[in-house]
Amino acid sequence: MPGLTRLQIVFSGRVQNVGFRATTQAVALAHPLTGWVRNDPEGTVTCQVQGLPADIDAFLAGLRARMARNIRSESVSTLAAEPGETSFDIRR
Repeated sequence: MPGLTRLQIVFSGRVQNVGFRATTQAVALAHPLTGWVRNDPEGTVTCQVQGLPADIDAFLAGLRARMARNIRSESVSTLAAEPGETSFDIRR
């Protein structure tokens, strides 16, 4: 879809066992976004989020506002959009 951006963000810090995935999903669902979030074996959390750039920016601002004390760093990369994705899920 034209205009769609997909980012992968790997969050590190105290991001597991603190409600990070549920908070990420709740913030994402407040915006017209799709994607997923999961815990990684290394203790990080990976999130892929897709939507219009302004909506992704608003999502990240909201997530950072709610979880700033837990986030030590973020690693962001741009991915190809995935057409047909319809939800934002927590992956296990």
